[in-house]
Amino acid sequence: MYCLNMMEIALELAQTNIAYEDLATKFFEHFTYIASSLNRIGEDFQGSWDEEEGFFYDVLKMPDSKFNPVKIRSLVGLVTLFAVHVIDKDLLKKVPEFHRRLKWFVRYRQKNKQYQVIEEVDEKSGILLSLVPYKKLKKILGALLDENEFLSPGGIRSLSKIHQKPYEIVIDGKVFGLNYQSGESNSDLFGGNSNWRGPVWMPMNYLIILALEKYHSYFRDELHVELPAHSGNMVNLKTVADELRKRLTNLFVINSEGKRLLNGKEELFNEDEHFKDLVLFYECFDGDNGRGIGASHQTGWTGIIGEIIGKSQD
Repeated sequence: MYCLNMMEIALELAQTNIAYEDLATKFFEHFTYIASSLNRIGEDFQGSWDEEEGFFYDVLKMPDSKFNPVKIRSLVGLVTLFAVHVIDKDLLKKVPEFHRRLKWFVRYRQKNKQYQVIEEVDEKSGILLSLVPYKKLKKILGALLDENEFLSPGGIRSLSKIHQKPYEIVIDGKVFGLNYQSGESNSDLFGGNSNWRGPVWMPMNYLIILALEKYHSYFRDELHVELPAHSGNMVNLKTVADELRKRLTNLFVINSEGKRLLNGKEELFNEDEHFKDLVLFYECFDGDNGRGIGASHQTGWTGIIGEIIGKSQD
């Protein structure tokens, strides 16, 4: 994602200073090498992608050089979606040297049977650069939009609900593990009630939405997924992004019962006339019911809900 962001900045600058075309090429190449490592599977190297389970996992390289996948379905695997960018066809005309080098680099890797980040070079509709190829994208979205995994009433959980059954891994005879915790942490490992093992985190959801919109800008109606998974309701990725905005918004707005999900069962904030319109910006939100947890004035990132609500009303 960093490489693509830097490439995008360089391409913008290159339109008035051709020296930046070289920088744009460098970041494109670095992105390709990173994507190749994460997607690669071979005898001498283990990437992060698990084809059978359709997800990106962490991998531990042990002292004996063996690779040990850590099969935890979490935001760690979902952040791969963030690394996506569409180079507009009109922009390519303004950066001819970058375009020439890009095509050469793609042909060179094709000739040497190396991993490709561009599935097809189509200048008519722009060029899609993505860490997650089309087939893998559909598999990851299947987990993302599964209400038994990541999709909650208030957004995308930080850990799949399949880990209600604790995950364990043995390393050098020691057992390590974790389990799904929808609200406050049951461990002091994270400094108290800050928890990445189940709750919904606003900034991560926001980045997921932006990524889905970028994918949609390229695929349009050529890519449909089930929302929610296993429902048979096929929609495009713009509709998925809109649904996630709606679910995040629903944490804050008054529902049919006259309450806000983020208030949970706090009657003071649900009923009292002096407090019911005092909306707090919680650190994160319960992955099962949307109740606000953690710090209550976390405007540094939960404040992005203002942008999300604004887009929802457009």
